[in-house]
Amino acid sequence: MSRYRATLEYFGKPFVGWQRQKNGFSVQQALEEAIKKFCGQDVVTYVAGRTDAGVHALGQVCHFEIEKKETTKTIRNAINFHLKPNPIIVLNVVEVDETFHARFSAKERHYRYKFINRATPSALYSDLSWWVPQALDIDLMIEASKCLIGKHDFSTFRAAGCQAKTPVKTLNSITFWREGYEVIMETKAKSFLYHQVRNMAGTLKLVGEKKWTIEDFSNAFNARTRVRGGVTAPACGLYFVKVDY
Repeated sequence: MSRYRATLEYFGKPFVGWQRQKNGFSVQQALEEAIKKFCGQDVVTYVAGRTDAGVHALGQVCHFEIEKKETTKTIRNAINFHLKPNPIIVLNVVEVDETFHARFSAKERHYRYKFINRATPSALYSDLSWWVPQALDIDLMIEASKCLIGKHDFSTFRAAGCQAKTPVKTLNSITFWREGYEVIMETKAKSFLYHQVRNMAGTLKLVGEKKWTIEDFSNAFNARTRVRGGVTAPACGLYFVKVDY
């Protein structure tokens, strides 16, 4: 058996998320079925980040083991062939040793959140971003987000269904920039709480719209309770960008 690491890109809307579910079709199911069609064996994939329904990926990473010996290019192309017509692409496949684990070997995960910030919604990107018609002041969002850097209790941004043993996480960075009418937030950490990035985005949006002051944001964060935070930003604007190993 050989172990392989695959980097994936996918459009999240058609799926119930990464993980197999009884109530719908998942990215994991689509990928495992495609691998089985190629190699003829049942395969279990292990992923770096279990994205929710509607969340996209630019550089998701998983690993799997198969008996069939082929070049990594052949494996990539064969899986992509069998993935059709699902909006999932294997970008590359690399053979790794048995100590590599897509989830547990990860040192840092990168997430991005996209806002469409203009008066009218987007005909093209409505499933790829969150439309916010009111002008966002990204300088205020940057200033407010500075208190998030470092090791903190992130309970204000923790979803009710979160199964993490502790709400304490270490946020390595959070940045904002504007590209035309898009406002983009990107953040990095070894791991995140359930819905943490979407809850941070939904709360920082209030600062950008000037509905909250920087002090309001800081007070909500320090309250360490979800009810003090803003809305959960919709899944369509969230992207799993990449993993550092």
